Amino acid sequence: MNRHSLARLFLCAFIVSSSAHATPYVFESRHTQGVMRWNHLGFANPGAQISGIVGALDWNAAAPEKSSVKATIPIGGVITGVAELDEDFRSADFFDTAHYPAATFTSTHVEKGGSTGQLKVTGDLVVHGMTQPVTLDVRINKVGVNPRNQLPTVGFEATALLKRSDFGLDRFVPQVSDEIRLAFTVTAVDAADQEKLERKEAAEAAAEKQKAAQTTAK
Repeated sequence: MNRHSLARLFLCAFIVSSSAHATPYVFESRHTQGVMRWNHLGFANPGAQISGIVGALDWNAAAPEKSSVKATIPIGGVITGVAELDEDFRSADFFDTAHYPAATFTSTHVEKGGSTGQLKVTGDLVVHGMTQPVTLDVRINKVGVNPRNQLPTVGFEATALLKRSDFGLDRFVPQVSDEIRLAFTVTAVDAADQEKLERKEAAEAAAEKQKAAQTTAK
């Protein structure tokens, strides 16, 4: 199943569950990514970039603490920049992507943070087949209309600190730190408007292709 199909499944699920005061949004993949960091032997704090994240936000603009979110993170999208380490991460010694190809986060509770635009989002994080509660510290960056595509958009940052041993990923602890720092930047757009834009772009592309074919045939 490709990213767009998965995003549409998220959209359908959220439309069914959305309240009258919430609007379904979907993650905009080009501007959504994460980074995880750990300590290696006390000498360095290397990291890995996380891409390919698919998610749906049930966004309540009037009361953000009444919003909810669900995201899927393909573990194959975790890239350290070191080929051997990437292979280790995917192996049965670590994430075992053959059996657990993705991690998921589903919010269960959202509350206001200590200042304006801050939230604490608690949810169930599933990694390596194990589920643990995790609380994300969230800062809303901006809410408005994207001037480039005219889509209603919300952007935010989310950070968390967790122990990998809680998910059965305890190899080399404590030489390699048990604590993992996560940081995500996420852009989400109005799902219905995004669907309309995709259909318009697809129709325009099809028309251009047909026009090119007719020109070639002359």
